[in-house]
Amino acid sequence: MRVLVTGASGFVGSALVDEILARGQQEVLGTVRRVPKNAKCRLFETGDLEASPDWSNALEGTDVVIHLAGRAHVLSDAGADRLNEFRKVNVDATVSLAKAAVKAGVSRFVFVSSIGVNGAKTSGAAFSEDCEPSPVADYALSKLEAERQLRTILNGTDVELVIVRPPLVYAGHAPGNFRRLLKLVSAGLPLPFGRVRNARTMVALDNLVDLLICCIDHPRAANEVFLCADNESIALPEMIRLIADGMERKTRLIPVPVFILHLAAALLSKRSVIDQLCGSLVVNNLKTRQFLGWTPVVDAKSALRAAGRDYMIMEKERLK
Repeated sequence: MRVLVTGASGFVGSALVDEILARGQQEVLGTVRRVPKNAKCRLFETGDLEASPDWSNALEGTDVVIHLAGRAHVLSDAGADRLNEFRKVNVDATVSLAKAAVKAGVSRFVFVSSIGVNGAKTSGAAFSEDCEPSPVADYALSKLEAERQLRTILNGTDVELVIVRPPLVYAGHAPGNFRRLLKLVSAGLPLPFGRVRNARTMVALDNLVDLLICCIDHPRAANEVFLCADNESIALPEMIRLIADGMERKTRLIPVPVFILHLAAALLSKRSVIDQLCGSLVVNNLKTRQFLGWTPVVDAKSALRAAGRDYMIMEKERLK
């Protein structure tokens, strides 16, 4: 079976390619914006996705597409149309790829979406596949639009659609907000999160990769939506302690009232950061486990300790 991974050089894509190659059960190809040196598999250069790349060469002989490539951030002036910038890559390029996949005779299209499609936070019940979509951010809205377009395009064709919605994906080399948290904990400074009593479900990189490989050929994955998450939800203070434990750092958490954190964030125009740190987002992965017989390969506590340890190892190497 030949598997094409888009975004093969990215944080998730590179780990997925490595694991597929390690298992040796499928042939793996990848698409990247620019082909790097010492590639581990055959790669096709797409350039910028908003430029409508030609997918035909990459799709020739391909059985399964795992579509990871997308746009997660828009760095532009406040007056720019952020949603339209997300749509160019997350919707339009996805539609182009799906149409090309149908034409090429691909049998399955695995689309990696986002838990943001469900919403930005939970209060009470956890998110599940049955929840009505309620995206808040432009990025999440573009992912929902892509999901809907894919259903329309692939309905009535021979291409099976699998949609996977992960929450924040973490590891020692994770980018974005988790990397900022790693950097903050590694500094060893007192942190004002001692009174935070939230619950957040994330997904370890190893767990997401394992589920995506499961979705390559599992018969019950066809035309389904799955939430991919660790089995455990972790409060921010515990998360910090686990990361610090992996870093062999002491944790100093100051019991600052949460409303003061929100007030300070508002004054500094950082409301979204505090919402992500202090708010709750709980994901129910029961359907994923029951439908696919899938179990996360690593528990959240071990993965967070490993993320802290790996981050410190990489920092030591970087500073040599």
